[in-house]
Amino acid sequence: MNKEQKTAAIADLTDKVSQYDNFYLTDASAMTVEDINKLRRVCFENGIRFEVVKNTLLRKAFEAHGTKYEGLFNLLHGETSVMFSESSNQPAKVIKKFRKENDKEKPLLKGAYVGADVFIGDTSLDTLISLKSKEELIGELIGLLQSPAKNVISALMSGEQKLAGIVKSLGDKKEEN
Repeated sequence: MNKEQKTAAIADLTDKVSQYDNFYLTDASAMTVEDINKLRRVCFENGIRFEVVKNTLLRKAFEAHGTKYEGLFNLLHGETSVMFSESSNQPAKVIKKFRKENDKEKPLLKGAYVGADVFIGDTSLDTLISLKSKEELIGELIGLLQSPAKNVISALMSGEQKLAGIVKSLGDKKEEN
């Protein structure tokens, strides 16, 4: 790779890192080419970009963003592949499902950058799976906001008949007096 190609690759990685708020660093070194191609296909089907990268180029892409990704520098050794995703938990789900379906322990999760948080090590995979995606959080928030309004409307609708009964009773009592 000549200097121009390296510069272009760094610029491309820098753009991808700034474009995605979520990315996972994995080690797929023990996987066969066939397994890596299966993983690429699964990633593509789930809206995840999977790329094998050179550690030095990825480090330079991280450095272009200042100290934001400093927590990931120690993970840049050995073979590294990056899974870029719009969803915070989808890559973790893909890794877990891929391992289960293929009876493998790979790809190994080196670390992840989700939102503004850094997760280190394969042991954080279950934590990452349990994170809610942006869409799930918005859905829950809308449900929570709608719930009190529904309760008020329901109470008013059921109380409508009670209120009418009370007014009628009060009216009847006035007529009796």
